[in-house]
Amino acid sequence: MQIKSVIRILGLLLMLFSLAIIPPIIVSIIYQDNETWSFFYALILILVSGLFLWLPSMQAKTDMKLRDGFIIVVLFWFVLSTFASLPMILSESLDISITNAIFESVSGLTTTGATILKDIDSLPESILFYRQYLQWLGGLGIIVLAVAVLPMLGVGGMHLYKAEVAGPIKNKITPRITETAKWLWVVYLTMTFFCALGYYIAGMSAFDSICHSFSTIAIGGFSTHNESFGYYNNQWIELVAIFFMIAACLNFSLHYLAFKNKSISVYKNDNEAYFFIFLIFLISLITIFYIYNQSLDITLREVIKNAFYAISISTTTGFTNSNYFVYVGFLPLLLILFSFIGGCAGSTAGGMKAIRILLLSKQGYRELRRLVHPNSKIKVKIGNTAVNERTLETIWGFFAIYVFVFLTVLLLLMFSGLDFLTSFSAVAATINNLGPGQGEVLYNYANISDINKWILSLCMIVGRLEIFTLLVIFIPDFWKK
Repeated sequence: MQIKSVIRILGLLLMLFSLAIIPPIIVSIIYQDNETWSFFYALILILVSGLFLWLPSMQAKTDMKLRDGFIIVVLFWFVLSTFASLPMILSESLDISITNAIFESVSGLTTTGATILKDIDSLPESILFYRQYLQWLGGLGIIVLAVAVLPMLGVGGMHLYKAEVAGPIKNKITPRITETAKWLWVVYLTMTFFCALGYYIAGMSAFDSICHSFSTIAIGGFSTHNESFGYYNNQWIELVAIFFMIAACLNFSLHYLAFKNKSISVYKNDNEAYFFIFLIFLISLITIFYIYNQSLDITLREVIKNAFYAISISTTTGFTNSNYFVYVGFLPLLLILFSFIGGCAGSTAGGMKAIRILLLSKQGYRELRRLVHPNSKIKVKIGNTAVNERTLETIWGFFAIYVFVFLTVLLLLMFSGLDFLTSFSAVAATINNLGPGQGEVLYNYANISDINKWILSLCMIVGRLEIFTLLVIFIPDFWKK
């Protein structure tokens, strides 16, 4: 491993991230919320730290191997989460511990949406903006942005990109990896703009529209209000959210190709998108039918409200409305289980991704057919294309490790004294980057112990990096030359 090259790139990435502190400073100046110096000091500390890492290794070689990419991605998520907490640590209005600040920054960057804050409405505007902004940066991945920028600084990005987007992804949408990252950000920015515009037209203030567009397109779930979308109680705002939550859960390369070709046929030809839309439609119907069965009286307003509730939780967005705190038992558990699927590969959603679930179900069906026809050679297909057996093995391996990690963290939380409902929902909400849970973490995560916050922070990063990217560095073969 090229240690100096890794340190050099980490320094460059930190200096790049220091620029991301400028927008919250501008917001603080506009609203005069007395947080300007907190962000300014944080910017200086991050910039100086980046320089401190970069200067001694500035002459290091720029060529990297895939192994170096994994190390950089893993280290950067831990380092970035720590430095991203500085504005919150320095803020006098928040007055929170280092553990809570890091938990909040990890939750933001991993687009989880779990929070330790109890009174969000009273926070300064710049802090509110910064929380949403962290989710937006983490949504498509700060590393993907770095892939587009670092080549200009003499650092190749292919191995960073491969390490960041580990898992079953579509092919690059352009021949060059840098161009891929740039076009993904163009799509990301465009969707964010139209989402903010939609919220504003539907009735949100300009500030709330921008902030919620960040967390919607990132499938993040942070809000500027304690009641989240329940604060507005507006069906048009919820309809805008439903549309963009579903759009952000589709593969972003599909959006790019649709824009480039000026045709929606790319969506029609994508089996994963079909499967995902079917699941969203199914879970919405189940939710509406269940609530109708409970009350025997449901209006159009209630249909929209409950569809929003179902889609928000099952897509791992994590926005809530009044319904989230009313229903217990079957429905919240069902939606948390659906959050294990999340969205499509190549989207900003969490979970295991729809393509993996689709392939697992197809392979399971193949094994049932083999019981009837033991000697037959049956291929697993997506559309008319046979899936490579190696891909299927990788997906089964991912599923096995996913379950192992989930059960391990679940037992750790229960060992610490948390009840089963709280432990189960907290692990599901963090490893799937969902956010809200049940039991003691129904409203926020403020009351659980610091050790549990550290465990769940790690769980968020594991989920964000889709497990393999982080765990691969712990196997002995990874460090062998």
